[in-house]
Amino acid sequence: MMRVTVHDHISDIACDDWNALVGDDFPFLRHEFLQAAEDSGSVSPQNGWSPRHLTIHHGRRLRAAMPLYEKSHSWGEFVFDWAWANAYEQAGLHYYPKLVSAVPFTPAPSRRLLLSSPDDTKTAAALLQAGLALAEETDCSSLHILFPTPAELPFLKEAGLLIRKDCQFHWHNNDYRCFDDFLATFTSVKRKKVRRDRRRVKESGIRFRRIRGAHIDAETWSVVYRLISRTFMLRGAIPYYNEVFFRDISAKIPEGILVIIAELDSVPVAAAVFFESDHSLYGRYWGSDGDYDALHFETCYYQGIDYCIETGKQVFEPGTQGEHKISRGFLPVSTWSAHWLAHPQFAGAIEQYLDAEGKHIDRYMDAIDSHTPYKNPAGET
Repeated sequence: MMRVTVHDHISDIACDDWNALVGDDFPFLRHEFLQAAEDSGSVSPQNGWSPRHLTIHHGRRLRAAMPLYEKSHSWGEFVFDWAWANAYEQAGLHYYPKLVSAVPFTPAPSRRLLLSSPDDTKTAAALLQAGLALAEETDCSSLHILFPTPAELPFLKEAGLLIRKDCQFHWHNNDYRCFDDFLATFTSVKRKKVRRDRRRVKESGIRFRRIRGAHIDAETWSVVYRLISRTFMLRGAIPYYNEVFFRDISAKIPEGILVIIAELDSVPVAAAVFFESDHSLYGRYWGSDGDYDALHFETCYYQGIDYCIETGKQVFEPGTQGEHKISRGFLPVSTWSAHWLAHPQFAGAIEQYLDAEGKHIDRYMDAIDSHTPYKNPAGET
């Protein structure tokens, strides 16, 4: 017999059992990350994120799980459905609350159906059905599975969910020996542009310091958080995660976090926060105390590429959006989401919308491919 449970806090689930489903190659799904998010208050009902994590046990063994939240808004998801919410409101219907399977504030693709046996389609179906049943029981308008892996898409589509396509820009390590080895794959014009960016930062006197999680003390986090907060507030927002979260997560998974600090005359003027696995680097948060020529590109992109080459990481995901990443060697990669809507008429209309939107994304990615900085196969220099 399978036993389905809804959990209002990740701490209700044994850390080792959850992490056994996640594996070691994705830091954001780890129990420690999700618990730090909830314990710090960054993710809470007061902030519009009410945990509803699902688990399935067979006897005493945890067979499957899904990170899940009941949402009262669409902030912090990076799959934009504001137009859907507005359409519901205009029709006199409620779009919120809704259920969202995602890592809060983290647009990084990873598994959403966490299974002890990857090929266990029966348990996967039970897990998804539990999510749909919870949506109906709690009068949620919809269930959204954000940034699943491509391998999960056929199952989600067959189960009747609507598939939405988007794209991000990722960097891939082709066994580069050094940054210059990477730049050698660029055309001369694009190569000169990157070198000019890096030269301007160096000539300004700014130097960089890397700190891994185990060595980031409370004072350093205060400095980093102040820089991040300033940049968020200039955009009229506050950081998604608070300072308590960052201190907690660097203590709980020190091997999974990296901070790169830019210093001028030994004084921190900018910082970027990264997460990492053995395979990948993930750029997340950036902040500075002012405007410095090319410093954002250097801190968030070039320093990250340097780190990947030195440590042998194969993929660098710097976050969402940003066409300026293309000229710096990041290529378009498809990202996905899956959606179930209780209202059949709205589901039909959104299905048509997603079909048209997907074709637009395809054209957009094709156009970008013709503007990458890399030499063409004929050997353009």
